[in-house]
Amino acid sequence: MMEFEGRKRVSIQLNIAPLIDVIFLLLIFFMLSSHFITQPGIKITLPTAQTAKLHPEEDIIVSITSDNNLYLNGERVNLDNFLEKLRIKLNKSQKKTVIIKADEKIDLGLAVKVMDIAKQARAEGLVISTKQPTVNSP
Repeated sequence: MMEFEGRKRVSIQLNIAPLIDVIFLLLIFFMLSSHFITQPGIKITLPTAQTAKLHPEEDIIVSITSDNNLYLNGERVNLDNFLEKLRIKLNKSQKKTVIIKADEKIDLGLAVKVMDIAKQARAEGLVISTKQPTVNSP
């Protein structure tokens, strides 16, 4: 007589070691690739003012760094070609307001020259960018 064995159970196991390896490789890839995606910026320490208020960012921003370098919307310019490039930007822009972001350590004479050139380029308004002082809570 033939004897039947009971049902055999097939055990299915999922080996997660290769899955963890793939996840770690993806993590390392994204960590390394995200390191190289840095936005270039202009280092400026804005002065503080008690009466500072938010002003919407306009198209025309003049930045003056602490080492007296001029930037027009992120593009480096010098005083010789600043008037010409500013006129071009003002002609293309609907709002004729120029925002000046200057480091707090710049020479006041340079800031006055920039404001004078902006008026010569027929800017209708000048806004000097500041930051609000931080309030320390007890």
